[in-house]
Amino acid sequence: MPRYEYRCRTCADTFELNRPMAESAAPAACPAGHDDTVKLLSTVAVGGTASAPAPAPGASGGGGGCCGGGCCG
Repeated sequence: MPRYEYRCRTCADTFELNRPMAESAAPAACPAGHDDTVKLLSTVAVGGTASAPAPAPGASGGGGGCCGGGCCG
């Protein structure tokens, strides 16, 4: 279930709620009970490293021509 971040305009508290995507725009009261809240735009951080995929076996580096050298086999 997605987690959404909200900020209370009354007490300036920031809080998170787990709720279905269908309810993401529904009003959310802050933990102190205030109703004047706004949903914050959250970002997602994904850890790890990226690497380029290895070329497929038998793939030629080719080059040139109208189709990158694939038809000049």
